[in-house]
Amino acid sequence: MARRLTQLADLPVTELKGVGPKHAEALARAFDIHSVLDLLTHYPRRWVDRGNRQLIRDLHVGDEAMVIATVQRISARRTKGRPPKVLVSATLRDESGSIAVSFFNQGWRERQLPVGTECALFGKVGEYNGRLQLSNPVVDLVGNRTGRIIAMYPQSEKERLTTWDIATWMEEVLERAGQFADPVPAEVLGRFGLVDRTTAFRGIHAPDDMADKEAARKRLVFDELLRVQLALVRRKRTLERTAKGIAHRIGGEPDFVAQFHARLPFPLTAAQRRTSAEIDADLAAPHPMHRLLQGDVGAGKTVVAVSALLAGVQGGYQGALMAPTEVLAEQHFAGIRELLDGFTLVDETSLFGERPLAVELLSNRISAAERRRVLAGLAAGDVDLAIGTHALIQEGVAFASLGVVVIDEQHRFGVEQRAALRDKSGTGATPDVLVMTATPIPRTAAMTVYGDLDVSVLDELPPGRTPVTTRWVPIPEADGAGTAPLFEAEAPVWEKVRAEVAAGRQAYVVCPLIEESEKLEVRSAEETYERLTAGSGELAGLRVGLLHGRVAMAQRDEVMAAFRDGGLDVLVATTVIEVGVDVPNATVMVILDADRFGIAQLHQLRGRVGRGADRSWCFLVGAGTTPDGEARLEALVRSTDGFELAEVDLDLRGEGTLMGERQKGRNDLKLASLRRDREWVARARDVAFELIGAAPDLEAHPGLAEEVPLFLGDVEADFLLKS
Repeated sequence: MARRLTQLADLPVTELKGVGPKHAEALARAFDIHSVLDLLTHYPRRWVDRGNRQLIRDLHVGDEAMVIATVQRISARRTKGRPPKVLVSATLRDESGSIAVSFFNQGWRERQLPVGTECALFGKVGEYNGRLQLSNPVVDLVGNRTGRIIAMYPQSEKERLTTWDIATWMEEVLERAGQFADPVPAEVLGRFGLVDRTTAFRGIHAPDDMADKEAARKRLVFDELLRVQLALVRRKRTLERTAKGIAHRIGGEPDFVAQFHARLPFPLTAAQRRTSAEIDADLAAPHPMHRLLQGDVGAGKTVVAVSALLAGVQGGYQGALMAPTEVLAEQHFAGIRELLDGFTLVDETSLFGERPLAVELLSNRISAAERRRVLAGLAAGDVDLAIGTHALIQEGVAFASLGVVVIDEQHRFGVEQRAALRDKSGTGATPDVLVMTATPIPRTAAMTVYGDLDVSVLDELPPGRTPVTTRWVPIPEADGAGTAPLFEAEAPVWEKVRAEVAAGRQAYVVCPLIEESEKLEVRSAEETYERLTAGSGELAGLRVGLLHGRVAMAQRDEVMAAFRDGGLDVLVATTVIEVGVDVPNATVMVILDADRFGIAQLHQLRGRVGRGADRSWCFLVGAGTTPDGEARLEALVRSTDGFELAEVDLDLRGEGTLMGERQKGRNDLKLASLRRDREWVARARDVAFELIGAAPDLEAHPGLAEEVPLFLGDVEADFLLKS
């Protein structure tokens, strides 16, 4: 009988020979392995190909090599110095010769590698005292296993679990399990050239050759991604089927959206027209919209959002836009009120039969009297569009008929906050929700982390936007001998700032910390402000303001208003200006210690300039002391495309930055990588839609239906939908 994975999940690892209570406890502590299924999905971290080994006699200094050799001699000693360190020295030999191996501060290697141990060593060949040497190589114990391809498992020195212990138990699992039931339709396997599940599990743990291993990995990766997509698509279809939505009227008379577009001083881009059409189709449908709008900095998301809000208003509903900060909410309020100035609604109670479209701000900074007026207008339906912060979801806020919700910079809000606004509809129907982000997300990540949302992408900038010229300004690392060379390297940057100010324009200077920190070796906003504005400072004589998170709110508003109105030439700030600051006259962005920032944050900061018609510059001042740091800065210089940069960021940082919060339950992506397996994410999503169709319970595919909660569980599925 073919084994289902749920059956293996019910078997404790103590069912295996040689796994007693002590080993079971060790497996649980080291690897969170409790069941036979947990062990089966504890995949090798590497495969040693005996046929791909190099002989010691053929090695040369500088080679990256893998050798299989036997320990001839090994000893440990403490080095001189404070504190003393442990040095383990060994000699290993294969049939062609011997090589010295050294391990620093790894005293346990002497116990791991007694004389006579056969192991595989991976490392760079060096030379010491005229002899070839491997220093701190990666070590895998080969033991007495035969075969050309040897699977190497994660092991634990602390728990005394070796790779061959795990390999021995894995052999028993494969032998006793026999055939595995395969819940994926044969047609799908054939379409993508995937092996069956039994072949896959045997090929990943005991491949005959590397081609077997690759075929096995491809199939198991598909399984992992398919389970994630089934969970997301099933939840999406269930919500569409069960939630009561609003079928908004699109077009007709009056057509507020068409009027709004006609009044804009610029034509919509093709991307704005496309995304607006996608949103209109959602608004017209009877189930609630749940859509993510991705747009690069300056791509025109606000126009698309206002179009969606107006579609709700023309049908008699209210709209709400929630922003994460007071500054951004106030900026949206001012901009949207200006865009909609002169719009009127039919009002039979008015003497003239109409009234102005009412746009109001609700935040914690308005007066108590103003708050009471706005709340009364929302409850009575007299306020058409409410723009605010989390104040929109506080107790006491009630809408008469909330129909469309827009949430800006959605990653700064939790799912509970978004749900709280959605639940304030006042009519019992679920409002349509559009969430926006100016932080581009790689397509594969969007399909996985935001898989329950439909995704619209603004992938072009409006005409007239001048691309920002980005320069990396390398600076020497601090050596304790003074900072003059560092400041000399920056000199051309400050000359450019002064030249732009002399031409009537403005500049930002961004620092990563508020106060000086010797530990992080980064300059602070306060220290930088003092240096730049001192009598001999690079910006002496200019009107320079200081802004950071510890500046009092009233003073922060005052400084920001002065900069916005042209009363300041330069603003020295921390990342408080990352989002929501729009000063078209600012043409220079200087980011100090730029290699300390991530790609997405650097791109957001760069987006504060280039917002007008004048040519703009972004100077990334930093040492680039690590390969990743250099790669980030080079990527920013090379590209202004946020989506391209998001892919680079994913390659550099890995999907752990996207999936890292998922700590509970099983880790369902043990083999799959959003970087390596981009095409399989899309294929898995397509198949998930096919298999679920109009039946979210997967009645036609019971095997898959039982595996989704087995691997994801409620906690995991909920996290996917909260991201």
